[in-house]
Amino acid sequence: MKARVEIMLKTGVLDPQGEAVRHALGALGFDGVGGVRQGKVIELELPDGTTEATVADMCEKLLANTVIESYRIEMA
Repeated sequence: MKARVEIMLKTGVLDPQGEAVRHALGALGFDGVGGVRQGKVIELELPDGTTEATVADMCEKLLANTVIESYRIEMA
């Protein structure tokens, strides 16, 4: 069983890496990019029967800084 966790900074939290990417795209001639948010993806190989609630608990305790980040879980 696999789980995919997408972690992004919450709206309103400054994203300096995203801003650097937006600026670099403009410098490369890709005009009109209004904003970039950068995040991370974590893929987990889990034992069969692992619940989404268990993965959420992993996110709350370790994988995401829930003060400034939000996460989304996909189970497969």
